[in-house]
Amino acid sequence: MPDPSSDERTIAEAAAVIVGRLTARLDEVTRVTQERVISEISELRGDAQLLQLLRDTVATNIDTYFSSIRHNIPIDQVEPPTPALEYARRLAQRDVSANALVRAYRLGHQLVLGVVLDEVRASEVDPRLSLDVYELVSATSFDYIDWISRRVVATYQDERERWVENRNSIRASRVRELLSSDDTDIDALTTAIRYPLRRHHLAAVVWCAETERGDDITAMERFVAGLATAVGAHEAPLFIPVDDVTGWAWIPLPADATAGALSRLRDFAAGAAEAPWLAAGSPLPGIEGFRRSHQQAKDARAVATAAGAEPRRVIAAGDPGLAVAALFGANLGAAAALVAEALGPLAAATESDERLRDTLRVFLRNGASYTAAADELHLHHNSVKYRVGRAIERRGRPIDDDRLDVEIALLLCEWFGTAVLS
Repeated sequence: MPDPSSDERTIAEAAAVIVGRLTARLDEVTRVTQERVISEISELRGDAQLLQLLRDTVATNIDTYFSSIRHNIPIDQVEPPTPALEYARRLAQRDVSANALVRAYRLGHQLVLGVVLDEVRASEVDPRLSLDVYELVSATSFDYIDWISRRVVATYQDERERWVENRNSIRASRVRELLSSDDTDIDALTTAIRYPLRRHHLAAVVWCAETERGDDITAMERFVAGLATAVGAHEAPLFIPVDDVTGWAWIPLPADATAGALSRLRDFAAGAAEAPWLAAGSPLPGIEGFRRSHQQAKDARAVATAAGAEPRRVIAAGDPGLAVAALFGANLGAAAALVAEALGPLAAATESDERLRDTLRVFLRNGASYTAAADELHLHHNSVKYRVGRAIERRGRPIDDDRLDVEIALLLCEWFGTAVLS
């Protein structure tokens, strides 16, 4: 192959410099692109794990495109980013349309190309050279989108066929219909999903980490079977895979087994080797209980994963303050604003402020009793009194007039941690 001409080398070098500057802003470009994609395409607004995978997909696609320009790598010699292929598989497993996936690539292409154009315009290169540079990066971007789109769609289609064949799709489809419809023919639905609906239902969401590989779904299904026996079920639980790392479960309980079921659930999970994370609803009766307990479990899981840090191993709908936190799970910005307004400087992300917040929260939850708070915290009465005083002093004003706001803010701090702190 002949060496590129001097003009071609000049264009390639100028393009590499411009893209190099954008590579330094990769986090910013990724964030803007992801936010725009999920705001425009509602089907892609998933849970925290799926959103993180989308972020990784956006970041690695942009970085791969930029690298092909920086290093003059032909597109047909580029390897597809692993997160992009995994994201396509995950959407197929969750029954998100392939059209949403393709739209995401088209929208991301438009946004990133606009960022590149802005950087070219802001550069101090000769106007004629800047036009040639933009032509190069634009042509490369279209080649890349055509290339990667074909690969992720092929991956999506292959995974969709596999998932439908291997995961009892008819049963899962009827369960999803049951969750979203008002159909109350209990006997027909019981036959269709092979699960006794005339019971109390303890619903759960189970999931494992993205880094864990292997047959995680089978392992989680075995865990749910053991859990059902532990909490007092006499019939088989219902388990529906959501994707490779997430499953929905329902445990049918007789009425006399509902009391203490969540306590037995926690004990079993604590003693199980390599147990998945578990978010549970409350045991509730009938079809409405089947739906409501499931929604509680989903809300609990959303709270558990919203903060970004490793969640508690078990979280349940009846945990103090969880129902309130769930109302803010989809809008951490509003939660952070409420925390800042209600707590002031006490909302700082420091160990000392965290200790003061925990003491004040327990104190208020125990009816403003220093003695009861001291018993729960295993502290001396005077230590609790000192910390409560320091917390109010740190806040900067008394809590008598807006105590409810303070209690809600403290609950949000407990559940969401640094995600809502200053």
